[in-house]
Amino acid sequence: MKKHSKNILFMAATVASALALAPTTQAEDHKAGVWATDQSVGNGVVSARKVVAEENGWLVVHRTDSAMKPGPVVAHAPLRAGKNMDVAAILTEEVSAGDMLMLMVHSEAGGNQTGIFEYTLGAKEDGPIRKNGKLVTKTITVQ
Repeated sequence: MKKHSKNILFMAATVASALALAPTTQAEDHKAGVWATDQSVGNGVVSARKVVAEENGWLVVHRTDSAMKPGPVVAHAPLRAGKNMDVAAILTEEVSAGDMLMLMVHSEAGGNQTGIFEYTLGAKEDGPIRKNGKLVTKTITVQ
């Protein structure tokens, strides 16, 4: 009987652990965000491992610095609503090692043409998305 009780406790603990982990993983898959790491851009591309967008839009790469204020756009790539894996944005200007880049989720809303990136710094067309009042971003340093 003792062996049976230990097996039941082990199985209950295993199931409880799995259930405790599952909501976190599922929540991450549905929580707007950008997952990226410092990287080389020698191939002319800035990449994000994963981007979750609540609507169709854009992954926009802004120059930034230690002030963490978004600057000029140096790359962009389209996003589908939901989870986007291995998103690659082709650089439109030269970026050097040590430069800081802010990868930001932008909307597709407000522009004149669907599927055409129309944002310019400070514009409302295809502008940044805010979640709970905060921009959806990840800042990386170019290696």
